[in-house]
Amino acid sequence: MSFSNKTVFITGASRGIGKAIALKLAAEGAQIVVAAKSTEENPKLGGTIYSAAKEIEEAGGKALAVQCDIRDEAQIQDAVSKAVAHFGGIDILINNASAISLTPTEQTEAKRFDLMHDINVRGTFLVSKACIPHLKKGNNAHILTLSPPLNLDMKWFANHIAYTLSKYNMTMITLGLAAELKKFNIAANALWPRTTIATAAVQNLLGGDMLMKMSRTTDIIADAAFYILSRPSATCTGNSFIDEQVLAEEGITDLEKYSVTAGGKLYNDLFIG
Repeated sequence: MSFSNKTVFITGASRGIGKAIALKLAAEGAQIVVAAKSTEENPKLGGTIYSAAKEIEEAGGKALAVQCDIRDEAQIQDAVSKAVAHFGGIDILINNASAISLTPTEQTEAKRFDLMHDINVRGTFLVSKACIPHLKKGNNAHILTLSPPLNLDMKWFANHIAYTLSKYNMTMITLGLAAELKKFNIAANALWPRTTIATAAVQNLLGGDMLMKMSRTTDIIADAAFYILSRPSATCTGNSFIDEQVLAEEGITDLEKYSVTAGGKLYNDLFIG
C-alpha cells in the first residue's frame, strides 16, 4: 500500500511517538498534518510543530504545521479545515496526543483529572468526529489510536484510576468507531507498545535515565503503525494491537535494533500483563 500523496492528520506530532510515525510515513511519501499545541520549545520536552514539519519535509514528505489544542472544539474544526484546504482531504487519522498523571485518587487534583479526560477522551472523540466526513472520502482510510488493550487486572486500577480510565476510554472509542464505521470501510485500531518507549514522558514522569535505558526507541511504534496502516481498511479493523505482535505478523522477530541499550533488560509498559 503506497502512502504517496496520502494525507495523515496526527495529533501531538511535534515530538515523541507522534513525530516518529510522521517521519516514517513521510519517508513513504505521505503528506503530514502536524496538529499540536507547541509553537515555542519547552526545554524539558523539545520540539514544536514547526521543527517537526521541517524534519518531515527533510524526510521526503510534505507537511502542514497547525497549532491545535484538542481540548478546544473550534481549534479542532479549524485544524481539520486547514488540512483539507491545503491537501484536499484526509486519509488517515492518528490519535496520538495524550496526557498522563500516575497518581492515586487522593493525590489526583481535579485539574489533572480534567486534563487527562479532556485530551485523552474528549479530544480523541472530537478529533475523530471532525475527521470522519473526510475519511469517508479517503483512500484506504484508517483511524489509529495510541491506547492500550483493555486489561482488567486490578493492578492497573489500584494506583492510578484516573489515568487508566482515560486511556481505556480512548480504546473503547476506537473499538466503537470500528463497529460504527465498518460500513464505510474506515478502519479503527488501537496500538500500544509492549515495553516502555524512550520519550520525554518516560524521562520526566516515569523513571528518568534508568527507565530510558530499559526502553525501546520510538521507531518500533512507527514501524508497527506503518504496517497497520498498510493493511486493507475493510478487513483490518477493531483490533488492539501490541507493537511486537504487528511486527511478528510481518515476519520481523529480531527487535534488537529498537533497544536503547543493546542487549539490555526491557521494562514492560503499563497495561501489559
